[in-house]
Amino acid sequence: MNLKPLVNDKTLYESFLAEIKGRIKVAQSSLEQVESTQRVFVAQGEIKALRKLLQLREKVNQGDQSG
Repeated sequence: MNLKPLVNDKTLYESFLAEIKGRIKVAQSSLEQVESTQRVFVAQGEIKALRKLLQLREKVNQGDQSG
């Protein structure tokens, strides 16, 4: 799978980031409202995964430099 078109298209990537940031806000709101420890862990995992997507451009472009 080639992610370069996504991460190097400024308009598309900014829209992607806005979507991810919006989902992080929703997940953080959910985290504030959960009552069980298990649900806290699930919400934290979701937020962690979404934050990793915020670093997608660096990860994809870093792959070019190591090869």
